[in-house]
Amino acid sequence: MPFVVAEPCIKCKYTDCVSVCPVDCFREGPNFLVIDPDECIDCAACVPECPTEAIFLDEDVPKKWNEYIEINARLAAKWIDNVIVEQKDPLPGADDAAKVADKRAMLDEG
Repeated sequence: MPFVVAEPCIKCKYTDCVSVCPVDCFREGPNFLVIDPDECIDCAACVPECPTEAIFLDEDVPKKWNEYIEINARLAAKWIDNVIVEQKDPLPGADDAAKVADKRAMLDEG
C-alpha cells in the first residue's frame, strides 16, 4: 500500500518530504509532486514532513481526492526520469496556494 500525494500539493510543491524518503520514490512535475507506487516502501517518513498535509496512505486518501491514487501512478510513469531527492525552494506563491481549495484544474501534467 503506497503513499499518495493529493491535491493540497498543487502549486505549492514543498519538497520537505523528498529529503526523508529512503527509496527516492518522489517524481517532480511542473507544479506537483507524486509518489511512484512501485517504489514506495510504505515507511511513512514523508507524511509528517508535508506542510500542506497532502500525503496519505492509499487506503486513507480522503474520498474527495481518490482520483489522486490513479494520478500518482500515471504521472509517476510519465515523470519517471524526474526523480527528486533533495529539498528545494517551494514554488513562488506556495504559501498562498496552500490555502486554496479545489485545485484539481490547476494541476499541470506537463
